[in-house]
Amino acid sequence: MAATSSARSERHPRPRSGAEIREAFLAFYEARGHRRMASASLVPDDPTVLLTIAGMLPFKPVFLGQAPRPAARATTSQKCIRTNDIENVGRTARHHTFFEMLGNFSFGDYFKAEAMTWAWELSTGVFGLDPKHLVVSVFRDDDEAAAIWRDTVGVDPRRIVRLGEADNFWVSGPTGPCGPCSEIYYDFRPELGDDHLDLEDDSRFIEFYNLVFMQFNRDAEGNLTPLENRNIDTGMGLERMAQILQGVSNNYETDLIYPLIETAATLAGIDYRQLDPRGQTSLKVIGDHSRAITQLIADGVTASNLGRGYILRRLLRRVVRHGRLLGIDTPFLPAMGQAAIALMAEAYPQLEERSEAIMAELAREEARFLETLERGEKLLAEVLSARPEQISGEQAFELYDTYGFPLELTEEIAEEHGLAVDLAGFEAAMEAQRQRAKAASVRLDLTLQGAIEAMAEQLPATEFRGYEALEHPSQVMALVVNGEQAQAAVAGDAVQIVLDSTPFYGESGGQIGDRGVLAGGAPGAGPEAGVIVRIEAVSHQRKLIVHHGRIERGELTLGDTLTALVDRACRRRVQAHHTATHLLQAALKQLVDASISQAGSLVDFERLRFDFHCPRALSAEELERIEERINGWIAEAHALEVQEMELERARAAGAVAMFGEKYGETVRVVDVPGVSMELCGGTHVANTAEIGLFRIVSETGVAAGIRRIEAVAGPAVLDYLRERDSVVRALTERFKVQPGEILARVSGLQDDLKATARALEAARSELARARVAALAAQTQEVGAFRVLVARLDGVEGAALQPAAQQLQETLGPAGAVVLGGLPDTAESSKLILVAAFGAQVIDAGPKAGPFIAAVAKRCGGGGGGRPHLAQAGGRDAAALDPALEQARADLIARLS
Repeated sequence: MAATSSARSERHPRPRSGAEIREAFLAFYEARGHRRMASASLVPDDPTVLLTIAGMLPFKPVFLGQAPRPAARATTSQKCIRTNDIENVGRTARHHTFFEMLGNFSFGDYFKAEAMTWAWELSTGVFGLDPKHLVVSVFRDDDEAAAIWRDTVGVDPRRIVRLGEADNFWVSGPTGPCGPCSEIYYDFRPELGDDHLDLEDDSRFIEFYNLVFMQFNRDAEGNLTPLENRNIDTGMGLERMAQILQGVSNNYETDLIYPLIETAATLAGIDYRQLDPRGQTSLKVIGDHSRAITQLIADGVTASNLGRGYILRRLLRRVVRHGRLLGIDTPFLPAMGQAAIALMAEAYPQLEERSEAIMAELAREEARFLETLERGEKLLAEVLSARPEQISGEQAFELYDTYGFPLELTEEIAEEHGLAVDLAGFEAAMEAQRQRAKAASVRLDLTLQGAIEAMAEQLPATEFRGYEALEHPSQVMALVVNGEQAQAAVAGDAVQIVLDSTPFYGESGGQIGDRGVLAGGAPGAGPEAGVIVRIEAVSHQRKLIVHHGRIERGELTLGDTLTALVDRACRRRVQAHHTATHLLQAALKQLVDASISQAGSLVDFERLRFDFHCPRALSAEELERIEERINGWIAEAHALEVQEMELERARAAGAVAMFGEKYGETVRVVDVPGVSMELCGGTHVANTAEIGLFRIVSETGVAAGIRRIEAVAGPAVLDYLRERDSVVRALTERFKVQPGEILARVSGLQDDLKATARALEAARSELARARVAALAAQTQEVGAFRVLVARLDGVEGAALQPAAQQLQETLGPAGAVVLGGLPDTAESSKLILVAAFGAQVIDAGPKAGPFIAAVAKRCGGGGGGRPHLAQAGGRDAAALDPALEQARADLIARLS
């Protein structure tokens, strides 16, 4: 096996770039009968999770037997997001929020032998990994897997490690599908031997391929029975394989993320390689999160204080916060978004198609957060005005958690006032927050879906009463806690509840589910007594409406009668957006093309999104006319008519149906007389006048032949206008102009800035060349060589390096130039070193890269480069002159 793999590797150079690794993996399995499938959205269909957190999530219904398999075998590169370890991002070598999981799947087709043999062939053959660097783990009781690795694949038995259930047994939950795992690790230091291998040693081992053998079903008593159809679910981390093949020390320095780090470093005017660990961590966070936020927005997530919108907002604000820590005090999120799009667009072309929406969301959220930071600064000023003995941990944490105010900045300002920050108290508050986050986090749990499916077989359909009432007495028919049916639940428990009837709308047809509470007591009693369950999401599971929430107070028991209270403000917002969506489709048909049809929609509390089939972008004039038409219909105060009728009768009346949607014999028709008639089960206003106002936010392309309009209506328009008004006010105050003059003022400043930058750069380069040329008189003759070592302050590295290279060329192939200095004498902690060596100097032994790195080390820094030209930096300015003198002596000694 090993010999065959080696020969194959010699015939085909192994992949190195992230794109090459991704394609090599997919092509390998495609050649072995796997159907190559596109990555699913980061917004999953599964209501039990907010985001796609694993490569297998899109296939969860297949593994549960709830959906037909797309093929017997499949392979994907699935984009994923996890935030449960967000505090470790940038601090470890391998934690990320956004990552790509390469996977191959078997749905009742092949099993262990094929999966393990192919995984080894891919790793050693296609990726060219030396078997001496590989270690495999198996579940302690899985003798079959151990035998396949040893006897079939040919792995050295000393490199097969048995691990316990916590590490190598995959479970979907307390009950349900499960099975042993086997993992492949890369050993960075095989010379340490095979005795007592500790796979927990992250400095030596990295797990890059996980093979899950889904072969058992576990019942409530813990008994395992073999599954009728055994499945294979694997995952290879693209970022981890890139780290291995590209020979870098962490995932962030691969070509999948490092270009974003360089972009952020350029914006901050710093060098990643010369930063301390804290600065490098900030750059890593920016690089990681920039990928995540760009992909989230591309998949339709907008920043908010709820659900996945909150996750996006949190990531956005972490990027801005770390940018400020690095000294970036101007808006920069759009620049990072543009860099992320350029980096990932080849693999995910929808990023380019959604670029305008991405840029708009990034700019909008950054502006909003900068205002929030200003409020945080004012709050801190109020705290300091009370003259406390110290800043308490709770106060520092409130600034950090609520206002996004960096702890480091709080410490710095407190120190200026002679105060300290209670760091122990801050850490205690942070740990409490982490525990709350863990308790509230949603994990991949096949058991919950299985429990609800089992209930659907036993319970009658939930009666929906939300068309006519927002408050209704309901009985608890089923209760799920921790993925299992339960008789009772207490305060703090995350629960899923099925009622006999409910006014809560379950997410469907593009409309988000209602929010509200379930309260103990009689109808009308309100939430002031008894049990309170905060409902955070509502979903449809076959014929049941499932309420997802958390018990805030009291105890809930199966059979209890509760008052279901829908949040009226949220319902009003979603009703305005849903009716406005119908008006938008009618306006598009009237004003753009009568053949336009819906391709998808999202109606939530903060905005609406409408996808439609159209071969071209809409013009600004068309969008303006659409807005005018819709606002005209709103002002005309059309009373909606809602009725149920037979499907054929509705179609004959001209009702618009969603293509591909399944309808029963009787359908619900929502009619805005003379304007729009659609088949729809959603909730709507009673009269278009209730909408108030409609405003288009953006129009973009999401796929070939599909356009997307995002808009706000009703109360959400006020939020939208208030946000933009605050930006306009800030700009008028900043530029001292009237609102109508802002555009001209900004354009003029941009032109002036570009011209000034060009002139300044030209002047700097000319000055640097002149100053360096003047140093030629200090050249020393060392045999046949010409050596120049000198100090030159006040010249930036971007100008110093080409000037040094030009001087070396003037000295000829026997010339060696070493320059060092402070680019900004006001900032004496930063220095730059440059070396330029001619061909004859290099032939004599010295190489510019290692030589200048040694000089930089004496100045508390580092760097390097090519043999003929290299640049480095340092932090100890006092050591510069002695370091240059030592460099002169070393160079003369080596060339003599």
